[in-house]
Amino acid sequence: NLGVTAIYFNPLFESPSLHKYNASTYHHIDDNFGPNPVLDKRIVAGEVPDDPGTWKWTSADSLFFKLIKECHKRGMRVIIDGVWNHVGTTFWAFQDVVRNQQKSPFKDWFIITSWDNPATPENEFNYKGWMGVRDLPEFRENQSGFYPPVWGAYMKHAIRKWMDPNGDGDPSDGIDGWRLDVAEQVGFPAWHKFRRYVRSINPEAYLSGEVWWEKWPTKMFDATPWLQSDVFDAVMNYRFARNATRFFINRKKKISVSQFDSIFAQMRKEYPEESQYVLQNLIDSHDTDRLASMIINPDRIYGYKNRLQDNPNYNIRKPKAQERRVQKLIVLFQMTYVGAPMIYYGDEAGMWGASDPDDRKPMLWPDMQYKDEACQPFGKKRPVDKNKFDRALFNYYRKLINIRMNHPALMLGSFKALLIDDRKDVYAFKRNYQKEEIIVVLNNSDQIQPVMLNAEGTEWVDLVKNRMYSSAGNLLKLQLAKKSGLILKQKG
Repeated sequence: NLGVTAIYFNPLFESPSLHKYNASTYHHIDDNFGPNPVLDKRIVAGEVPDDPGTWKWTSADSLFFKLIKECHKRGMRVIIDGVWNHVGTTFWAFQDVVRNQQKSPFKDWFIITSWDNPATPENEFNYKGWMGVRDLPEFRENQSGFYPPVWGAYMKHAIRKWMDPNGDGDPSDGIDGWRLDVAEQVGFPAWHKFRRYVRSINPEAYLSGEVWWEKWPTKMFDATPWLQSDVFDAVMNYRFARNATRFFINRKKKISVSQFDSIFAQMRKEYPEESQYVLQNLIDSHDTDRLASMIINPDRIYGYKNRLQDNPNYNIRKPKAQERRVQKLIVLFQMTYVGAPMIYYGDEAGMWGASDPDDRKPMLWPDMQYKDEACQPFGKKRPVDKNKFDRALFNYYRKLINIRMNHPALMLGSFKALLIDDRKDVYAFKRNYQKEEIIVVLNNSDQIQPVMLNAEGTEWVDLVKNRMYSSAGNLLKLQLAKKSGLILKQKG
């Protein structure tokens, strides 16, 4: 109903945590997501994890494949999170290493730095964890990529299960792609191997890498090396998010229209053209505060000091009308720029919040009632805020998505800046595809702005409000309300 054509799920595999980036297995959906967790535990107990011949479908697995079928029936693709760099301490192979130490057949799957000496009262067992986190043991890699026994005995079989569940060579009943976690911390040989294998199962599978911080929190990666034809199709485009928040949200540290345009022009120059149209253009995610709350808390480094644990002064109140206006302007730009817009669940329903765990609140549904939000973990003053599905905001998102999906120029068109006005804080650009031309005009200022554009043709319609504009001598005269935008298409 919203118009979404693909769903990217955070990790769904069995795991003891809320976030599930610490997998216990790769070959089963977490039993808490299924209809019968008790039965699923019995099924799993009868398996030999490194023998795919013993694997069974749990009720959670079956429900997930039913979900895929229903999504495909509605023209939606399903992408899941692949966390191949590390697992959790409850991962079945790591548990065997903990129990059997050097005698474990899986001892070389992980990077063990010291073994326990049973002759001493201390436990000397130690290993490499992701970013030094002991809860997340890292898999071993070698020069050829993923460590061969891990890849051959387990990973490949888990990948195939989700991509071709009945093993008939037809991937239409499986997932449609992978989002690859901490992609920059896995070597290119591993990703080359991964891509070849995935594409051998489904030649059209979509692969997107999480390529974010080169140096946190000040320098983001230029993702060009990961956007080659033998690595990924796309990345999570956090550079898009940072540029957008600096321009639309910041007040004291706001960048100018010309800086905004220049940064995006540089990205378009760096990234392969075929990748630009499928980049995951996001503003927020499970690793950030929510878009609505970013607007309430401007002038911060993107992705930094956005959790209450790290920033007790972070303002967690509900957004007001003027902040929703900024959100709508950002979404208008997101839906009209080059790339694949990604919405973090619930933004369209009116959800707000700081980063983890506040960004993982339960979804707001229109047919459910919720308690007011009144808690401030550090006892600071805050208003009592109504938690309610925002129908008007949802309809706005739906309208913009519909405009995008019905105008090929916004999905596939070329890009050209038309107006860069630092004084008025106004930006306009053009998207062209075949014979279709769309002009987008953004007023990022807090004032009503008159705008003059050179535009061929006499009659233009704003696709958002269905309002007509006439040009005289190829000069289009507009007036934009504060923090607003137009999507103009030539009539006829």
